[in-house]
This record gives sequence, structure tokens and C-alpha cells, in this order.
Amino acid sequence: MGQRMLASFLAAFFFALNATCASHSVRTYGSTRANIGRLIVAVVMLGLFAHTLGGGFTSASLPWFLLSGVIGMGLGDLGVYAALPLLGSRLTVLLTQCLAAPLAALGEWLWLGTRLTMAQILWGLLILAGVAIAMMPSRKSPPRVKVRALGFLLGFIAACGQGFGALVSRKGVNVAQAAGEAVSNATFGLTAAYQRILAGLVLVVLWFVALRLLGWLAAPPAQVSAADRRSGRWWMLGNGLAGPVLGVGCYQWALATTPSGIVLPIAATAPLLSIPIAFWLEGDRPTRRAILGGIVAVGGCIALTAAR
Repeated sequence: MGQRMLASFLAAFFFALNATCASHSVRTYGSTRANIGRLIVAVVMLGLFAHTLGGGFTSASLPWFLLSGVIGMGLGDLGVYAALPLLGSRLTVLLTQCLAAPLAALGEWLWLGTRLTMAQILWGLLILAGVAIAMMPSRKSPPRVKVRALGFLLGFIAACGQGFGALVSRKGVNVAQAAGEAVSNATFGLTAAYQRILAGLVLVVLWFVALRLLGWLAAPPAQVSAADRRSGRWWMLGNGLAGPVLGVGCYQWALATTPSGIVLPIAATAPLLSIPIAFWLEGDRPTRRAILGGIVAVGGCIALTAAR
């Protein structure tokens, strides 16, 4: 079980590192352009790997991973970026992460017949409770935006995208296994990540074009110096490598060997792992509640790793 869970923990770590890179990239280019930029970086890097060392487009599971990309990397990410200005980062992360895992677990049970043990369910819920403790806004730390009801709907759409995207990926793994393909290695995970992100990029670019034609596309930040733009390119490169390449690659590797109801709670600890990374890189000191939530979530991860 320890080796099977390694990919989940690596995915959480790279997603956490990606959060810092993404915040710098968004401040330089705006959310829509930063999102497209990171996906382009990922498609180029993963495409080079997939069409040389990986399986390219030869897998029997290709249609499922493309659909997973449309749902998760496309609709899910668009929901997140749309909810952020209406809920703020904490509520958006909380709603998305804490709903995606149970949605995926329920869907996998109903569709694929994957059952989690009671211990796995309880420890997974404890991890999500730790995330909630750390990320829940309070009077001392309220949302930095005016919370609007539409944001909760968009956050729910984002959670459905993430949860059901993982569910469709699990279906793709089953199809590949039935075709005799080796699915329990990093090569399969990186190839699947490429297929998912390629489909997600197509949907996001179409959305970008539609917003531009309708005149609804927000302008990039105006007060950005030339030096910040130069460093912003490096942050965008890091955003693409840490999240879509390494993060999603490990995420797909995890889903190839472990039920989504276990993978997603561990991946949901990424916001907590980003706290010490932000402290190290930016000097952003964590609150006591964030530390407490992190301790609860880490305890849940340790217990979930050992659970049967």
C-alpha cells in the first residue's frame, strides 16, 4: 500500500508547489492567460514524452482520458477560475476539494463497483476535516472578496469537474487493463496526463476565444514592470511543470493503482502543503488554525495509508 500511495503524496506536493507559481503567474498575466499558458507548457512537455517514450495516442483508453480532460482540466478548472473572484481562494479551495472526493467515491461505487472500507472512508473524511479547519474563513480571516451566491454554484461545478474527471480516468484505466496494457507505472500516468491536458487545453482555448469575441475577456494587469514580466515567464514555466506536468502526471499514476475516493482526499492536502512552501519562498507565516488543520490532515493521511 505504501508504494501505491506514493504517487498520491507526490501529486499533492507538486500541486502545492504549483499554487505558489500560479499566484505569481496570475498577478503578471491575469487568470485566463495564466491558465492557458500553463496548459500550453504542459502539452508541449508531456507531448514530447508521450510521443517518444510513452504510448502517444495508441492506448485503448484514449477516448476516456480525452473525456476526462474535458471534464476535469476543462470544466473543472474553468469553474475554479470563475468561482475565485466570487468566493475568494479559501472558500473556492474548500468547496472544490471537500466535495470532489466524496463525489468521485460515490460515482466510482455506483458506476465501477469500487467499494471503500469503513476505515478508508473515515480516515478520508478526517483528511478533509483537516483541510476544512485550515482553510475555513473566520472573523479574523474573512474572505478577501464579497461572497456571492453564484460563486457556490461555480464552486460546485468545479468540484464536479474534478471528481467526475477522476472517475472517468478510473474508467480509462479499467479499459486499458482489459486491453492488456501496463497501467501501474509512471509512463502510463504521464501519457494519460498528456491526453487529459490536451483535451482540457482545447476547451479552455475555445472558451478564451468566445470571451474575446463577446468582449468579456478581462485585460491583463496594467501595472506590471518589464522585470516582473520577465520573471513572470519563469513563474508560468514553473506553473506548467509543477502542476499539469508533474502534479497531474503523478495524479494519473495514482488513479491507475488506487481508487479515486482515496487519491482525492490525499490530493486535497495540497493547499496545506502550500503553506510551508509559501512561508519558505515568500515569508507568509501560517496561522495556528492552519497548523492545527495540517496536523489533523497529516494524521489522517498516515492512518489512510495503513487502512485496509
